[in-house]
Amino acid sequence: MNANGKEAVVGLLLQRKSQKVLSGLLLCILAVVAGGARSASSGGAEPPAWAYIVPPPDAKPARDDGRIRKVPNSTVGYTLKEVTDRFSAPDWHPEDHPKMPDIVAHGRKPDVNACGYCHRADGPGGPENASLAGLPYDYILEQMADYKNGKRSTALTKRLPQANMIALAKAATDEEIQAAAKYFSSLKPRQNIRVVETARLSKTYVAGWVLAAKEGKEKEPLGRRIVEMPEDLERFESRDARATFVTYVPIGSLREGEAIIRGDRVGPPCANCHGKDLHGRELAPSIAGRSPSYIVRQLYEMQTGARTGSGVMLMKAAVARLSPDEMIDVAAYLASLKP
Repeated sequence: MNANGKEAVVGLLLQRKSQKVLSGLLLCILAVVAGGARSASSGGAEPPAWAYIVPPPDAKPARDDGRIRKVPNSTVGYTLKEVTDRFSAPDWHPEDHPKMPDIVAHGRKPDVNACGYCHRADGPGGPENASLAGLPYDYILEQMADYKNGKRSTALTKRLPQANMIALAKAATDEEIQAAAKYFSSLKPRQNIRVVETARLSKTYVAGWVLAAKEGKEKEPLGRRIVEMPEDLERFESRDARATFVTYVPIGSLREGEAIIRGDRVGPPCANCHGKDLHGRELAPSIAGRSPSYIVRQLYEMQTGARTGSGVMLMKAAVARLSPDEMIDVAAYLASLKP
């Protein structure tokens, strides 16, 4: 085949891919428009405190006593100083993933933290941030661009997990972002959230950027919120990528959330944009099995304008109709699914 023939074939392939993406986007837009434009619910309300956990002003970091920490099913050991080094991602289970790119494993001093430090070595994240494992490559690039140009911000700009992410995105080079995106998009997410419908739960306290259960038998009412906690706090604080979480949600929220996701009320079916089983498409992320704290933060920030960008345009009308209670229902149901 001559050069002109090759160029024609490449052009045809690109055209077909573009048509596929545009068809998906058009379906999303038509679904949102068909849903109407009845507005909203959170307008002017404060961000839900349970989704934006902040340490008390007098909180002090634990002191390193030199003890070597261990986690189940790992031969590796780290001190507290090592697991809190922002430029070194603890790798408790290297057999779980391919070799981390340097930007994921070590970052770049002084401005770019190791991606694997906050999001863990193979990308599951935690309630304080986001899971990156398996997100589409192009979607990761798009979100990093939105952070860089100010289109993606957060409701509490001084909350460190999000403030650090924004600062990192602005400092990272295109090559570093592409290397991280290639790595995380190649990984398969795993289910690490156990959802429990309840009216009461163990008394909680703030442990860093998450809630944790106090020892003893004392209980507290759940009310209209979600409480997402590490099942083993030290394992979570040691940044073990295999750490798991228990999520307490209001009774009935799974049923209500499923109805909203299916499109039976409020707006169009979420599968129109996020694909079959809600596992995502080229520029639409998987939303199945995600942290409910993260989901509610994103819904709230899209609704209030803290998060904008081209992808948010497709969500804006649907999100505008959601009440705070409906956000809880949606997040609870999504957390119960397999990623």
